[in-house]
Amino acid sequence: MDSIRIRGGKRLVGTIHVSGAKNAALPILCATLLSDGESLLRNVPALRDIDTTAALLRFLGRDVRSAPPEVRVKAAATCAPRPRTSS
Repeated sequence: MDSIRIRGGKRLVGTIHVSGAKNAALPILCATLLSDGESLLRNVPALRDIDTTAALLRFLGRDVRSAPPEVRVKAAATCAPRPRTSS
């Protein structure tokens, strides 16, 4: 939705909370693999997909602290596991 059209003679007043979007948060979480620093994501929804992606990032060597609506990702002290190759 790009815009909302309001018709009427009265002025609108108030606030609205915009919730986080899973489809935006998941690729951003994956993009943290490109950083050596710490990343803080805010307004992240509390969903199983977010938890699964956090577990995947941990497996790949990231330190992930997930406490929605915030998720912190930083490079862990250890290296990511190497893929197994057949001999």
